[in-house]
Amino acid sequence: MFFFFFSLSFLLVAQPAPPADFLIYQKSFKRVDDAFFNIEVKLKKEFQEKSLPWPSKYMYIRSFKYDSELEVWVKQKPEEPYRRFKTYKICALAGRLGPKRFEGDYQVPEGFYYINQFRPNSSYHLALGVNYPNASDRILSDQRRPGGEIYIHGSCVTVGCIPLTDPVIEELYVLAANTRAAGQDFIPLHVFPVQFKKDKSKGVLEDYLKIHPEYRPLAFNLEKVYYYFQTIKQLPNILINSNGEYTMLQEFTIPKRPVPPPPPTPPFVFKENVESRKTGVQEKYTDEELRTYITGYPSYAGGMDGFKKFVDDLGEDLAEFMPPGKERIFIPVEFIVNPKGKVVNVEVDKMANNEMNNLIIDRFQKMPPWNPASIKEKPLPRKLSQNIVVTAKPKVEVKQVILKEQED
Repeated sequence: MFFFFFSLSFLLVAQPAPPADFLIYQKSFKRVDDAFFNIEVKLKKEFQEKSLPWPSKYMYIRSFKYDSELEVWVKQKPEEPYRRFKTYKICALAGRLGPKRFEGDYQVPEGFYYINQFRPNSSYHLALGVNYPNASDRILSDQRRPGGEIYIHGSCVTVGCIPLTDPVIEELYVLAANTRAAGQDFIPLHVFPVQFKKDKSKGVLEDYLKIHPEYRPLAFNLEKVYYYFQTIKQLPNILINSNGEYTMLQEFTIPKRPVPPPPPTPPFVFKENVESRKTGVQEKYTDEELRTYITGYPSYAGGMDGFKKFVDDLGEDLAEFMPPGKERIFIPVEFIVNPKGKVVNVEVDKMANNEMNNLIIDRFQKMPPWNPASIKEKPLPRKLSQNIVVTAKPKVEVKQVILKEQED
């Protein structure tokens, strides 16, 4: 057995100086120039408030699929530990847990990557390219069509990338461009299935691995690298063997998880007049049917712009039912576009209350027909996932006006 040496610390050694006109070229695009003008001063202030030198010379990104989070870590010298700058919300998710293995599976990759491209004129506002497929993916994924074109991008819609809102991708793009201009040619990106330190997230992963035990070795290696960084705040070196498996070079043992006490039994509360939770139209499809190779992707009748408007409009209408004390929530929704283009099997996350759930079910089932997935012009079913962003409506202050009678 032989190994590919894939070092995550090689990103920290001296790199060839970037082209002097890198930022000049980036800012020649209006979106980038506007982003720098609107955001750079804000970022500098935030760095100063956290006692972080600006700009960072080294940057590291961690993404967590189930938790819908993206972390940015920075430092100035290779020997220094990384410090977390900020955690952003990933606003949509395609696919499910597990790695990307073929074109058209709508999966976000899981593994160890780096940013290899800046797209100032992306159709999704701004985009940072991810080097999928890497050496491991080229061994383990479909040899003919492993897929590609994976980005961190804006517009908050996705069929397998890491989507952010436009303001967030602008911040990330400015951070990455400044770091690139400071000399870091490759910005490392780790994509994890879950935040392993969170009991709920780890439990979701364990449930998934019971159904897909073939992914357990990958999950174990991802967890090991996760905890190594959590402890050391440095990036490890990774080997990729001839079977495409990741192996961390440094010796490290995953810490044992404390056994949490059993939760107290909640008192029974009888509720009246609570509308029942709708489930919508259900059709039966096997996992193999939903993951089979396709050449044509499902597409919304009004295109990506139309689907984004649908999602935005729905989010505004859902604000009426926002739970008390919440300012903003993200509601994951899974659905299947069947071979006739009809939306079925709409599943709404439990965080949505009954009113939200029922409105989402109703709207999705009233969608105009999609163009279904296909292979050789044969229509096929395909499962999709989308987060609905709901922001509470601003409170309207009612000022009481007291009229004082004038004395004669």
